[in-house]
Amino acid sequence: MKKAHRMKKNEEFQHVFKKGKSFANRQLVLYFLKKEQQPHFRIGLSVSKKIGNAVVRNQVKRYLRQAFLELEDQIHHQYDLIIIARTPVKDMDYHQIKKSLIHVLSKSRLLSK
Repeated sequence: MKKAHRMKKNEEFQHVFKKGKSFANRQLVLYFLKKEQQPHFRIGLSVSKKIGNAVVRNQVKRYLRQAFLELEDQIHHQYDLIIIARTPVKDMDYHQIKKSLIHVLSKSRLLSK
């Protein structure tokens, strides 16, 4: 994932939480906010310590980044997206996480068919 596609600052996260909308399934929570002046989407990932140790948390984040990389052409641009991983994610493999991500993105109508 390119640096321009990442959200790191707490203020950016808080802005999306307060002003944006959210959709969720059992594994993931998605917050999103439209930004008109942005040429591409940005993502922020949040994986709690409840998920597991650092190895498990980093693996979940790698899976999510890879899924976003593969879905990059299908996701509507001009959005800030925040993904929060829930506890069931720790027992899932890459394909299950990608399927769950596609589900929550299509539920929020951010995926173009």
